[in-house]
Amino acid sequence: MTKSAEKRATYADVLAAPRHVVAELIRGTLVTSPRPASPHAHAASVLGMDLGSPFHRGRGGPGGWWLLDEPELHFADDIVVPDLAAWRRERMTAVPKVAYFELAPDWVCEVVSPSTEAIDRAEKSDINAAAGVAWMWLVNPVARVLEVFALNGGRWTRNVVHRDAAAARIPPFDAIELPLDDLWLEGD
Repeated sequence: MTKSAEKRATYADVLAAPRHVVAELIRGTLVTSPRPASPHAHAASVLGMDLGSPFHRGRGGPGGWWLLDEPELHFADDIVVPDLAAWRRERMTAVPKVAYFELAPDWVCEVVSPSTEAIDRAEKSDINAAAGVAWMWLVNPVARVLEVFALNGGRWTRNVVHRDAAAARIPPFDAIELPLDDLWLEGD
């Protein structure tokens, strides 16, 4: 008895996914995730606001970055959608008017949820490393943990872990102190 090969998913499958899910193409498989619950959405939103002003807009910080929420990234045959991503302006001089990005960001952030953590830590982190993303943050808003990974020789090295920290300077955005306690919802 032979097992028939499953049909590989394509970008058409991503486009046909229901609007209420995040659709990604990982290693030929369509992966869909529900829209994030409030702890996840809150952490991603606050982080985007806290980094956006000093780094994207240059207000109270050095500027020099493009910071985007949920950009669709196409890396070879994989399509991933991080919660946040940022490009240094020296590498991407302007944000192109496109449906998706093929230039790997310099930083990605995944706010992990019970339904996404395994994929964020394994397949998506491997895809980001292969694409050359220099920095990756994994934020767990329920456990109140922010993990920082740096790409070294094509592999992730955990740089630092912040647990319940009130504030910290975190690479590559260490020019400012980031108020981490703002990321966590009360009662989590």
